[in-house]
Amino acid sequence: MTSSTTSPILIRPISAADTYPLRHQVLWPQESIEYVRLNSDEQGYHFGAFRNAKLVSVISLFIDGNVARFRKFATRPDCQGQGIGSQLFRHVLAFAREKGVRRIWCDARAVNEAFYRAFGLEPEGNRFYRGTIPYIRMARELV
Repeated sequence: MTSSTTSPILIRPISAADTYPLRHQVLWPQESIEYVRLNSDEQGYHFGAFRNAKLVSVISLFIDGNVARFRKFATRPDCQGQGIGSQLFRHVLAFAREKGVRRIWCDARAVNEAFYRAFGLEPEGNRFYRGTIPYIRMARELV
């Protein structure tokens, strides 16, 4: 029998609504669940990483021409630091390339800057805040 931390991860498309509980739990637990919904959710591609049939990480990708923005990337706290988010992010980068995306970006929480740098994203511009949380725009070319 394998432990839950070594169980294989399944990544597949999910609905926008499927992302809301994790977005809420991880990113904005102090807000209402409505706060984590995006007006553009229906235009996005949403992916989930599952372990033992449980959704443990989500990300949403929005493509505009050959530029894509990913948003609301959240991994369950008890599953962080295990490579699950990295697997999910690699999947999204490959998907974006297949869709002809040449540049990808996000508004990253500053605390996660090193994670995104490991994937070749670089900071652009100055830090800014949403509430008390510092963010930095990060981007990279995909070609």
